[in-house]
Amino acid sequence: MIGGARQPREDGPPPVPPSHQGCAIRPVRVHLPAQRGELRDRHEDGHHLHHLVWRLGPGVRVCSSAVLGGGIGPRAWILNAQVPGGYPRLDPDRHLAEIAASEGLTGPGAGLMTAADVAAYTTGHDGGVTATVTTGLGVRGWAAVPESATGTPHRPGTVNIVLTLPAALSDAALVNAVATATEAKVQALLDAGLDCSGTPTDAVCVAAPEPGPDGGEPFAGPRSTWGARIARAVHTAVLAGARPAGDLS
Repeated sequence: MIGGARQPREDGPPPVPPSHQGCAIRPVRVHLPAQRGELRDRHEDGHHLHHLVWRLGPGVRVCSSAVLGGGIGPRAWILNAQVPGGYPRLDPDRHLAEIAASEGLTGPGAGLMTAADVAAYTTGHDGGVTATVTTGLGVRGWAAVPESATGTPHRPGTVNIVLTLPAALSDAALVNAVATATEAKVQALLDAGLDCSGTPTDAVCVAAPEPGPDGGEPFAGPRSTWGARIARAVHTAVLAGARPAGDLS
């Protein structure tokens, strides 16, 4: 299935929860194909929330704009966590680390946060590339706005893109992959009939094997082999997630 949501299914008793500022985080396993990440649910402060986990293991590095573990470097896992609208905490990196700890995740990782319904994730696949996207477009607009509009605080969100691919990329190609994914996201939003380039807090993660002596693929622009696959996978996933918002516009 290219896109769509799956409902969580409990599988055995939850583990003993860690402390979460007086509130327990109780993750429950549900089964999904590994390339899409693993969908989990938890209970925090009276909210039933979801998160996606990618257990990458050794030999993978990630380029991302994630609030936790952003930048370029080896990463053992990626976490995309749903939080309530009107998110009250001022330490999202610590919050994500708490959720990661509740999942038994160790080592360096990358953590994303969104107010969108993570269980309604969508996916796109092309030539070995998998794009998994959570789409929340309640607060959307154009990237370039007057200076007076740039200081307004925004809800955590919203269009989060996680890309996994089997080919090693150079540093430059990893950065290029983020740009290509962003271009494809904007194209999909316009194709969905939305008058916007995204939300103020969109994030991207690209996970690929560490390069060997050859340094990895040098290019990931939209006309390169891997960049074209990235663009098509992201476009498919974002379009599937954005169409409902377009229908309501």
